[in-house]
Order: sequence, then C-alpha cells, then structure tokens
Amino acid sequence: MIHMLYFDPGLGAMIIQAIVAAIAGVVLFSKNLMFKIKSFLGIAKPENDVFDDIDIKDSDIESKPHSDNKQ
Repeated sequence: MIHMLYFDPGLGAMIIQAIVAAIAGVVLFSKNLMFKIKSFLGIAKPENDVFDDIDIKDSDIESKPHSDNKQ
C-alpha cells in the first residue's frame, strides 16, 4: 500500500516559517548567552548609554517658562 502525501502552499509556507523562526531563536539566544558569558569574564565591551551625556538639573526645568502660562 502506497501512501501519497499532499503538501499545499500553506503547509509549505508554515514549514518555512517554522524553520526561519527556529534559526532566529537560536541566533538571538546564543547572542544573549555569549554576552552574559563575556560580561561574567569581563571581556564584554561596556554598553554606552545615550542619555549619560545629557546633564539636566531640576533648576533648569523649573526656571524655563511654560507655554501653558500664556498671559
């Protein structure tokens, strides 16, 4: 008895999507894992925070006139 399998385009697309998702998951997981290992060993590059360069004091915020207070 011979069983013939039928793959329609929807099933083929689903199989391709599952393969791509699995590869992306492995890449992202391994990237995160390697960063944790490198940071534990002290090899990782320090992350630059974009907002560290900005110095805003509370007095600067309070002294600016607000556009809400139009007279």
